[in-house]
Amino acid sequence: MSEQVAERTGATAALRRGWTTGACATAATKAAWTALLTGAFPDPVEILLPKGERPAFALAVERRGRDAHGDWAEAGIVKDAGDDPDVTHQAMIVARLRRGAPGSGVVFRAGEGVGTITKAGLPLPPGEPAINPVPRRLMQAVIAEVAAAQGVAGDVEIEISVPGGEDLAKQTWNPRLGILGGLSILGTTGIVVPFSCSAWIHSIQRGVDVARAAGLAHVAGCTGSTSEGVVQQLYGLPELALLDMGDFAGALLKYLRRHPVPRLTIGGGFAKLVKLAQGQMDLHSGRSQVDADVLASWLGEAGGSNAQVKQARGANTALEVLQIAQATGLRLGDLVARRAADAAASLVAPAAIAIDVVAVDRAGTIVGRYGVGRHG
Repeated sequence: MSEQVAERTGATAALRRGWTTGACATAATKAAWTALLTGAFPDPVEILLPKGERPAFALAVERRGRDAHGDWAEAGIVKDAGDDPDVTHQAMIVARLRRGAPGSGVVFRAGEGVGTITKAGLPLPPGEPAINPVPRRLMQAVIAEVAAAQGVAGDVEIEISVPGGEDLAKQTWNPRLGILGGLSILGTTGIVVPFSCSAWIHSIQRGVDVARAAGLAHVAGCTGSTSEGVVQQLYGLPELALLDMGDFAGALLKYLRRHPVPRLTIGGGFAKLVKLAQGQMDLHSGRSQVDADVLASWLGEAGGSNAQVKQARGANTALEVLQIAQATGLRLGDLVARRAADAAASLVAPAAIAIDVVAVDRAGTIVGRYGVGRHG
């Protein structure tokens, strides 16, 4: 689970919370900056998070030195993601600081294992180290705090590194996003909350409430930005109608059962909608799986030959089964969309909600539809 998702998913008393890479980098920055100015590392080192919490971090690395560029100090913290299966759990987050030129302010550098942005469209421009805006603000705040206490200017260069981060980044979306060379330093709250869904579900429910209050007759719940964009364009829906469903189809449908709207469109990737069609209401890859045998039988129901069904049973992914169907013009996507609509309708019953489903591939091409105005 990525930090972004983990942060959005609320609190669970039975599971232990952890800290984002951004929080660890901030604590390491504060410790290294203090040592650079005073000669002593605070250990543990306490920081202030955006929501007012003040965690303390133990240092795993304390080093000072001098090179051709002058004196430096670095501190390292082993990231604890709590009970969340974050790829950066137990990674070492290191901050090396050195004085900057007068008036330069705080300058960020990407060290070993921290990526560099190469494409437009991200929160920071190409060429910048992949240290997200909130962690940057947290680090700037501790620089200003320590500088004020020591009576010096906050002109400093911060180099963040994550040994082994380049390999870890291969397990993330960074390469696809054009973040090359390593991980991103992430976090908006500083806290990773594992496996819970209360905050995300709360936002879904508030979205339904707002849409109903605005008198909208048609809303959409989509699994991701690609399907959301397709659905919005297909039906001309306003932003207010777009509910941030993500993987929590069951949460949206159960709330709509109690607070119905006339019409709901569900949009998603083909594999996610296969899981919905098979009765799974949590579509996260770690918590539900496609039943390959059932999907293969559906291919037969859509007109597939025995050979195609056999091939589908041995397929590695749902997309591969879809491609088998598409190769001979079989409308497997429409069948899956119909089954997904039926599964959704059974959960919202007895509320009278017209449900249509739009399945897309990764490129945003519609590969299956069922519902209002389109019955297959």
